[in-house]
Amino acid sequence: MAIVLVTPLARQDLSDIWDYLAENSVERADKLLALIHKKCLALAEFPEMGRARHELLVNLHSFAVRNYVIFYQPISDGIEVLRVLHGARDIPHVFDEMIDELKNDSEQGDGSG
Repeated sequence: MAIVLVTPLARQDLSDIWDYLAENSVERADKLLALIHKKCLALAEFPEMGRARHELLVNLHSFAVRNYVIFYQPISDGIEVLRVLHGARDIPHVFDEMIDELKNDSEQGDGSG
């Protein structure tokens, strides 16, 4: 069975999505997160189902689930989910910020920052 790894950022995205939707309907929030989880399991089995998004990040793929988009990278035995974002967000900007933060973290960690 293929595995689904979920990054801390993606976990936070999912938590934020649930919180937002649960303000109006806990049932609706639960159903959407269950659907996202189900799609992630399918993507882990067939990672090429998603759209290639190399313009955002090397080896990145995306798959829409209702108004949300799962962003993931295939790994040897499944997928790693990097983000789950609302489709109306400025996706390129979100990934630019994420990459900048990773660069800053690595520069601070190597003693040169």
